[in-house]
Amino acid sequence: MDITCTHCHNPDPTGSTLCVPCTTTLTAQLQQLPRMFAGLGMLLAPSMATGQGRGGKGGPAPLPIDDRMFDHRQEFDVVYAWLSAVHDARRLQGPRLAGDALTRLHTAVTGLLAHMPWIVATWPGAGDLAHEIGELHRSASTVVDPDPRPRGRRIGHCQSIDTSGTICGAVLWLAPGEQVARCDWCSMAWPPATWMQLRAWQTENAAA
Repeated sequence: MDITCTHCHNPDPTGSTLCVPCTTTLTAQLQQLPRMFAGLGMLLAPSMATGQGRGGKGGPAPLPIDDRMFDHRQEFDVVYAWLSAVHDARRLQGPRLAGDALTRLHTAVTGLLAHMPWIVATWPGAGDLAHEIGELHRSASTVVDPDPRPRGRRIGHCQSIDTSGTICGAVLWLAPGEQVARCDWCSMAWPPATWMQLRAWQTENAAA
C-alpha cells in the first residue's frame, strides 16, 4: 500500500515522507532562498531618489525605507529553526552558524540540503518543513520576483488555529474583485468584518 506524502497528501509509491514532486520543489525553494534574501537586502538600501522633504543641508531627502523589508528578512529565521530541529531529531550537536546574515543563511540551507535524504525518507516533520519553506519562498517572491499576473492584495498571515492549537500562518491574499480573503492552506475565510481582529492577532503573534 502506498504511503501518503505528508505535504501534498497524495499517495507516494516510494514509501517516503515526501513524494518526489514535493521533494523536488522543496530542494529548489531552499536553493533559491539566499538569492531572495540578498534581493531583499538590496531593497533595504537607502534610496538616492528625490523625496518630498528636505535634507539636513538643504538638499533633497532620500526616500524612506519600507519597514516591511525588515519583516520579510526576519521570516528567514525559520530556516535556522528547521536546521536546529533536524539536528535535535538526529541527536547531533547544534548547527554552527557564523558570519553575516547571508552567510548564515547559506550555511543553514546547505545543512538542510545535506540532510535531505534522511528528511525525505523517514522524518515525520518533513511535511511541515515543506509547508513553511514554501510559505517563506512565496512570501519573498511577492517582493523579489513578483508575479506579473494580478494576485490582489497581501493582507498578512492566516491566524486560524487547528485542533492542536497551531496557528496556520499561511500568506493571505485578497483576490482582485473579491471581498473575502480565503486561505489557500486551511480554507479559512476572512470577511472584511474580521480584518481588524486579524490584524491585531498578526501584530500580537509577531511580537511574541
